[in-house]
Amino acid sequence: MKQYKDTFEVIFFARGGQGAKTASELVAHAAVNEGKFVKAFPFFGPERSGAPTKIFLRVSNSKLRTQEPVIDPDAVVVMDETVLGSQDVSKNLDQHEVLIINSIRESEEIRKDVPHFKGKIFAIDANGIAIRVTGSPNPNMVLVGQLLKITEIVSLEGAARVFRGVFLEKIGKDLTEKNIQAMEAGYDSF
Repeated sequence: MKQYKDTFEVIFFARGGQGAKTASELVAHAAVNEGKFVKAFPFFGPERSGAPTKIFLRVSNSKLRTQEPVIDPDAVVVMDETVLGSQDVSKNLDQHEVLIINSIRESEEIRKDVPHFKGKIFAIDANGIAIRVTGSPNPNMVLVGQLLKITEIVSLEGAARVFRGVFLEKIGKDLTEKNIQAMEAGYDSF
């Protein structure tokens, strides 16, 4: 992990159906395969497609005992920028943390929506990349790739291996490889 601390914490903000839970579980499984300890769990409001969701992820080099939601994240991933109006996505982020957001806007324009946040903002058109690579506007794998590049929380190869293992039989070889290519595109976009 790039951060020089024992535990790295992430909050994914999304809307139901965007794949935030899948993204966090993918990173969690890759971390376990790399010998790390993890906790990944969702917080859902009304369980319906399109409702705002938060997914909490902790990755550590030592055993994790807490079951609490992540309060002071090292990174926040925003899969749908419309949640900026309904959720305080930069709460408890300081200048050492990062905000990764799916947006066609530039980082400095997004900063106007989170004026108290002084850390780094990484904006990426994850929907556009996903459409180009997979044919679907689902941003989760593109954003996972960018998260992995920025934080080094787990290796890209490890995440790709987990994705193949979980999804190859479920969605077939073609779509599996396209999703891995979307992850690689997110990784390479930084």
